Amino acid sequence: MIKKITLSLITSSMIFAAEIELSPLNVEATIITEVAKNAQLSADLAQALSTSVPSIDMSRRSGIANDILIRGQTRDNISVSVDGTKVQGACVNRMDPPISHIITSQIQDVEVIEGPYDVENFGTMSGGVKIKTKKPTKGVKGEANLAYGAFNYLKFGASASGGNDYVRMLVSASTESSNQYKDGNGNTLAGQIQKNADANPSDRTATGAVLKQKYKNMKAYTKSSFMTKMFIKLAQNQELRLGYTANRSDGILYANTKMDAVYDNSNIYNVKYILKNLSDSYKKLSLQYYESDVDHPMATKFRVSSKNPMMNNTNHLRTKMQGVKLKNNFEVANYKLLVGLDGSQRYWAGNYYNTSTKAPRGQSLSATTTTNMALFTKLDKSFDALDMSFGLRYNSTQIIHANSESRNYTSLNANLINTYHVDEENKLFLGIGRASRVPDARELYFRNIKNTGTDTVGTANLNQTTNTELDLGYELQGEMIGLKVKGFYSMLHNYIYIQKGKLLNAFHNVNATVYGAELSASYYPTDELTLDLGASYKLGNRKKSLAGQTGTNLANIAPLRGTLNLSYEYMNQSVASMGVRASETWKKYDGENGEQKLAAWAVLDMKVRHRFNKVFDFTLGANNLLNATYAQSNTYANLTLVTSGSTGKIMLLNEPGRYIYTNLNAKF
Repeated sequence: MIKKITLSLITSSMIFAAEIELSPLNVEATIITEVAKNAQLSADLAQALSTSVPSIDMSRRSGIANDILIRGQTRDNISVSVDGTKVQGACVNRMDPPISHIITSQIQDVEVIEGPYDVENFGTMSGGVKIKTKKPTKGVKGEANLAYGAFNYLKFGASASGGNDYVRMLVSASTESSNQYKDGNGNTLAGQIQKNADANPSDRTATGAVLKQKYKNMKAYTKSSFMTKMFIKLAQNQELRLGYTANRSDGILYANTKMDAVYDNSNIYNVKYILKNLSDSYKKLSLQYYESDVDHPMATKFRVSSKNPMMNNTNHLRTKMQGVKLKNNFEVANYKLLVGLDGSQRYWAGNYYNTSTKAPRGQSLSATTTTNMALFTKLDKSFDALDMSFGLRYNSTQIIHANSESRNYTSLNANLINTYHVDEENKLFLGIGRASRVPDARELYFRNIKNTGTDTVGTANLNQTTNTELDLGYELQGEMIGLKVKGFYSMLHNYIYIQKGKLLNAFHNVNATVYGAELSASYYPTDELTLDLGASYKLGNRKKSLAGQTGTNLANIAPLRGTLNLSYEYMNQSVASMGVRASETWKKYDGENGEQKLAAWAVLDMKVRHRFNKVFDFTLGANNLLNATYAQSNTYANLTLVTSGSTGKIMLLNEPGRYIYTNLNAKF
């Protein structure tokens, strides 16, 4: 009998070093399991997600710590949570996006929300990522992983878990490092910077970004991570869950940025109390306290520009997030009801200082505290073949800045999701949602070091952004074929948009639309063969051009992209895979605000994962086998990047060239 696997890009993801498999999912969301099944290219979750979920694109920032976009939306337009903990980065230039503070080997599953369909988390306006890390087990289990790849990539990780009916504990640790990757032309990160400078010898920004001679062969990054959890059974229906995660990264090189991360340290703390089955209708109560903090200094110390004492600067940023969440789950007359309270507070601040003398040079971001209080509810009900879900969230947010009057925002978020099961194999989906997010401290108050007095790049009177969205979907899960098609239309009111070249009040509220479609398809003619296809296409436009400009194309809207993969499963669940990732030419872009035309590209990936027995398996793979030279992320001015010459064109960062890797994994 033909095996019936989940509609997904299962084997498409299996050709990559950071593996992802998809579990049974709803049409409106993508739930990803076994994120780190075996071989891993790196700890980078962004790369794993972007190669497995059609709606997600990756923004290349470095050899690691890359960012994601969901349907062209990034930064605060999407939310990220880890085990219910709201996570934020400290860097105003997105060197440490939220998903970089958790690594793939620690993850059990990931839920990707496409659209404004989550009422539990603050800031889920155009999408969200809910990460769940691995849980401790009762029986003793362990795993060790050793990986080696091109560019001297080296990783070692290990985990152990065990306990009894009353106490369970998990400990996981890993360390990895890599030299600078080379693009298809053979240029390292330092080489790409030098090439840009050689093409623009009169541009001080381009030449100043070159690495000093002693740093030209520096590692791209070194990263270590540690996670521990303890689950304690207090009574028959009560449990206390404790968790701590630490990430330590050093010397992260950001090639097309003017600064690099000296280090990036983060901590995530989690305490959760669960009480189940209080009565026949009161099914579950959970109370959670969490805290996360990030310490992130970025500096010019590795660059030629720092030879000038006035340019030898550090921007040291810190952020801290604290939150409490109370959730109550009820089941009454076949209705499932969730009622909750959510409160969070984020502190964010940054200071410039001279790297050599430590002399202060002013605040990049004056201390800002954002406090959100919310009440949320969700109601689920099935009527024969129709599943309905209604969500509601009321937000009250206050932003307090050291040098300005406080800002206050309120919003009412709501969504309605309907899934109609035509029969056992076919279902239709319709979603209508509306959600808002407040401007962050960078958009309101950020100062460039060139500015003096109270002048800010940020715009202090920004309104909150609201997304009103319609989603339609169809899913077929047949015996030999699976198909999922999703279309969406998103209307963004007061969308926060940056204007290139403005040193004062660079952020604006604009109205915009984003719309498009996504496709996943799987064909499995035999138990051994699987053919997977994934694709996404979207368009984005602003209603009006910015003052002094004429264009209306929305930035960050990648062109048609897709994946095609063929896999063969042989003895002992071993798998051989071959696949193609491709993108058409990036023709519709916002050139007035930093973006540029990018060439079409296609890359070939291959992998064999051989399972020797229940304990050991070995992987040999190659990404970008034909060594293509290409760039997949554009250069919107929302990131501060290195410019090239008097035209102001921004330096592109090419993706890695041919990457051959191995991985040995052991489980017991």
